[in-house]
Amino acid sequence: MMRIVLLVLAFLAAAALAWTATRPTPVSTAVLRAGSAAEIVYATGVVEPVRWAAVSALNRARIVETCACEGEAVAAGAPILRLDDAAARARAAELEARLDHAERALARAAELTERRVMPVERMEAAEALVLELTAAKTALQAEIDDLTLRAPLDGVILRMDAEVGEVAEPGAPLAWVGEPRPMRVTAEVNEEDIPRVRPGQRVLLRSDAFPDRPLDARVDAVTPMGDPVMRTYRVRLALPGDTPLMIGMTTEVNIVVREVADATLAPTAAIVDGAVFVVGEDGRLRREAVGLDVSGPDTAALRDGPPPGTRVVSPASTALRDGMRVRVTDRP
Repeated sequence: MMRIVLLVLAFLAAAALAWTATRPTPVSTAVLRAGSAAEIVYATGVVEPVRWAAVSALNRARIVETCACEGEAVAAGAPILRLDDAAARARAAELEARLDHAERALARAAELTERRVMPVERMEAAEALVLELTAAKTALQAEIDDLTLRAPLDGVILRMDAEVGEVAEPGAPLAWVGEPRPMRVTAEVNEEDIPRVRPGQRVLLRSDAFPDRPLDARVDAVTPMGDPVMRTYRVRLALPGDTPLMIGMTTEVNIVVREVADATLAPTAAIVDGAVFVVGEDGRLRREAVGLDVSGPDTAALRDGPPPGTRVVSPASTALRDGMRVRVTDRP
């Protein structure tokens, strides 16, 4: 009796194994379609005016006055900020007094020298002192002038980052002045991609501020020298006059370096080891080699292979085999 039970169990196990081996493998599919594809170079960029400049202090000093003119038009040379110049003006007053005394001493020395009462050397020393103090006065006046920060060009105060009472550090931007239009995008492109970037190429932009709106640009210029630390090159992108982008916005940059028209498009996930698996009418797979023309993260343009309208397994895996029976789970 025990032997009969063992034989029945062995038969059932063998039957189950055979059924499992012949059971169709469930797969999901996608249909190849016709369309155009583009090879892109990806980067990120920032929107900025074509003509603009940052305003910063040359010396460390406290801010005592601002123009309160953010967003307003200014002419080149108009005062924007004033830094504390009290100490410099005190030194200037002292220097002015010393210069006045030196000039009177020089006049006296010149008179005595002419009367042959004083040696010429003493008059020359007095004259040298006057020249020295005059030069110091000129330098100090330039320092005082530098404490009034002026607009470097005609334009608009795009942004003011200075408040009365704060201390301005040398070189730190306190304000930005520029022309609001035209604008451009400045992007940083990786050095391995830069050989494919050329002026005139079409650019597709994406901004979180306008997620559903197509944004166009064109490559205007590529900086000849790259950044060896960041290993990037600066690329300037010209924006159309009607762009909705605003100064300071960040964008995703897709530079179209090559376009393929009338291509057969396949999901990138459908391609495994240079081939796709076509689902036949008999429910069996047929492996077909393909060549890639343009490949992206989601879609690839096939150079050769099955035509548009062909149903292929997607996503595919290395476990698939030519002739394997499958069951399509997503077919209506």
